[in-house]
Amino acid sequence: MTSEADPLTLVLVGPMAAGKTSVGRRVARRLGVAFVDTDKRIVAAHGPIPAIFAEHGEAHFRDLERAAVADALSEGGVISLGGGAVTQADTRDLLKDQPVVFLTVSVDAVADRLRGSNRPLLAGEEDPVERWKKIFEERRRWYAEVASTTFDTSRRPMQRIADDIVTWRREQR
Repeated sequence: MTSEADPLTLVLVGPMAAGKTSVGRRVARRLGVAFVDTDKRIVAAHGPIPAIFAEHGEAHFRDLERAAVADALSEGGVISLGGGAVTQADTRDLLKDQPVVFLTVSVDAVADRLRGSNRPLLAGEEDPVERWKKIFEERRRWYAEVASTTFDTSRRPMQRIADDIVTWRREQR
């Protein structure tokens, strides 16, 4: 588990559009700790994610992501990982002794959330929801591997989900 020096570290993983940022901000506020979105950190340091993918490829992005996750874990707080962070074994290893919440979401719920998004892995000819389903199925086992618990964000208000996660996290101490 986490050290006593920072007992409220919490990591959120899950597919694109599961609500990691929305729930994560609320959880951090309730716990009185910092909120870190590793994707936003990467964008601040290296530019837009679609441009990183286009110019340097996914492998380079995943290296930047692993470094961002390691940095965030060293700082503590509520940490939201990009949907694909768990695809890398080195990144999953960083999560081994952390309390990790897997946020899952139904296909029906995600369809509304994906409209108008600019997510590089959903770009192309294929229907974005169909592409999302394939990506989620590819990654589901990795989310489950690192998860300490799972919460479904499909049908409940984000604040109620955040409250339940806060309760769960406090029980882990």
